[in-house]
Amino acid sequence: MVSAVPVVGIDDVRAAAEALAGVAVRTPMEESRWLADLVGAPVLLKCENLQRTGSFKIRGAYLRMARLSPEERAAGVVAASAGNHAQGVALAARLLGIRACVFMPEGAPIPKEKATRGYGAEVVFAGRYVDESLVAAREHAARTGAVLIHPFDHADIVAGQGTCGLEIVEQAPEAATVLVPTGGGGLVAGVAVAVKALRPDVRVVGVQAEGAAAFPASLRSGVPVALEHMETMADGIAVGCPGEVPFAAIQGAVDDIVTVSEEGLSRALLGLLERAKMVVEPAGAAAVAALLEHPGAYEGPVVAVLSGGNIDPLLMGRVIRHGLAAAGRYLFLRVTVVDSPGGLASLLAELAGAGANVLDVAHERISPSLRLDEVQVRVQLETRGAAHAEALLARLGEQGHRVEVA
Repeated sequence: MVSAVPVVGIDDVRAAAEALAGVAVRTPMEESRWLADLVGAPVLLKCENLQRTGSFKIRGAYLRMARLSPEERAAGVVAASAGNHAQGVALAARLLGIRACVFMPEGAPIPKEKATRGYGAEVVFAGRYVDESLVAAREHAARTGAVLIHPFDHADIVAGQGTCGLEIVEQAPEAATVLVPTGGGGLVAGVAVAVKALRPDVRVVGVQAEGAAAFPASLRSGVPVALEHMETMADGIAVGCPGEVPFAAIQGAVDDIVTVSEEGLSRALLGLLERAKMVVEPAGAAAVAALLEHPGAYEGPVVAVLSGGNIDPLLMGRVIRHGLAAAGRYLFLRVTVVDSPGGLASLLAELAGAGANVLDVAHERISPSLRLDEVQVRVQLETRGAAHAEALLARLGEQGHRVEVA
């Protein structure tokens, strides 16, 4: 006999808020003029990147573990996570005096691994994705008797994450749309349960990375459907199959699930860093990416949840470079010039006169497309943005240069 999927309601979320008092931080809600100008309506950022452990995960993890029996606590807990849930479980375990083991995917961000160990949890690497780590965690639970603290598929987890939704309603009572980064579905489910109970007119939208979007097909099928492959920089929402508990809540309370590109995630992360002075991880920037890619799609005021800020500095460097390229701040050109003294100098003078910063230059003299008296210059430039890049290309064209954008 198949057991019924637990239903999470507003009373569960309110009880969770009482249990989390003094544990989870009431994170700030910040206005974003930069995004408001883009969208044409007020935009507020719910800063869960400033939550304890750097993400919303402590809300659900602590609630789930605080409700364990003395016998269950004595057996210890086990979890699977790419990093944020790992830290939430590790901190909750330390606060509650419970032994914790966390299975993380191979290649999980080093800062997340170190923070998890720093809170006192044992870390074991298993699999490439969280779903594979979860299989190993279940085997560990069966072998040792440890209690599995699922990252999203449990009523207590959903209720705990829902306390973020209570805060959103209290902090932004005028909100018309709430955008929530979505992986396994625990956060968007909890937020939707809370928001819809108190403000049924508010539109709640989940945002997934298009390279790891299990919900669209699952919702069409009416049951959770696993992805065969995932590819995204947003490890925090790279979940191959929705959980049954959040899936049921999402079916009833979430208005839409949308996807965003890797370029959108990069641009959002860069914009939040530059304009909002907020450090977020790619998954945490998903809601803002949705605004950047479809600025006119959401009625305002809009609340965008920044779900986490735990980003590896090395990844941040790569994402910033990717985001700069996506925003037109980097330009890669192949320019054909006369192969004579002063030809390159003339080109560089044109670029300098246009206000571009030259980062790299290389020559190519052997090509079927070049005449004997020509050379192709490959040049990498730093610009002030897309409009500047277009003006630069127009200027080079006016000077008679043959230009290809690489």
